[in-house]
Amino acid sequence: MKRYILKRLGFMIVTLFIIVSATFFLMELIPGTPFSNPEKLSEKQLVILNAKYGLDQPVAIQYFKYIGNLLQGDLGLSFQYEGRTVMSMIGDRVGPSAFIGLQALIFGSIVGLLLGIISALRHNSILDYVAVTIAVLGMSIPSFVFAALLQYYVGVKLGWLPVGLWESYSSSILPSFALSVTVIATVARFIRSEMLEVLGQDYVTTARAKGLGETTVIVKHVTRNALIPVVTMLGPLAVSIMTGTLVIEKIFGVPGLGEQFTLSILVLDYSVIMGITLFYSALFIFVVFVVDILYGLLDPRINYKEGGEA
Repeated sequence: MKRYILKRLGFMIVTLFIIVSATFFLMELIPGTPFSNPEKLSEKQLVILNAKYGLDQPVAIQYFKYIGNLLQGDLGLSFQYEGRTVMSMIGDRVGPSAFIGLQALIFGSIVGLLLGIISALRHNSILDYVAVTIAVLGMSIPSFVFAALLQYYVGVKLGWLPVGLWESYSSSILPSFALSVTVIATVARFIRSEMLEVLGQDYVTTARAKGLGETTVIVKHVTRNALIPVVTMLGPLAVSIMTGTLVIEKIFGVPGLGEQFTLSILVLDYSVIMGITLFYSALFIFVVFVVDILYGLLDPRINYKEGGEA
């Protein structure tokens, strides 16, 4: 297990290095400048600004300096916000995005699992049709449509919850619920299809023939094996939701990371783009690593000492 973890950590570092390098050189190909209103700046002012941020140096030197600073934990300074470090900007923005994302993920996973399990166990019943309908609607209708409906009817018409402000916990309920719709639909669809397949396996029939109770068969043999592909899907989905969805954040006025990332791209704030890209990538790679470890807990056939299935 230790050997496997060390090997994976090595691959994670190499992957991050490739992502950082590719992002850095791709940004160099983008036309424009990170300085606001460059047409209003004199040539001398542009020279001073380029020298201040090291943009007057060759690309190779800029790259090696960035890698050197990165190894020291320095993501640089923002071009648009004078004196603000990229680390502080990510720290300020990631909290709201992660909070509503985590709520959406937990609520969506629980409801989705319940819907999927009920749908599989009551196959071709009215409960199955209702669960499938909810899953189809959740996958077909964009989350920002649900967000707009929630904002209008729950927030404006009924006045139950605040909209457009980020003041207290109640402000996070509607955006979290809007984000959870996709999670509910995705988890319900996956767990239903996987459970229907597992229910037809020979080992389930054998477990029942041995006299095991139906609850034990469903929990220990069916649900546990059906969760493996669901865990695979939940990893990337968790990163996407917890780091923020721009439209949802815009609708509900959430000061999240997704909004800052988009604004940085629009104004070509190189340091912030690089920092948030690295943050997204590191989080995604870490979640994939955790998912791989969870495989071993869910499926005892997986043996990491030998690098495969036992």
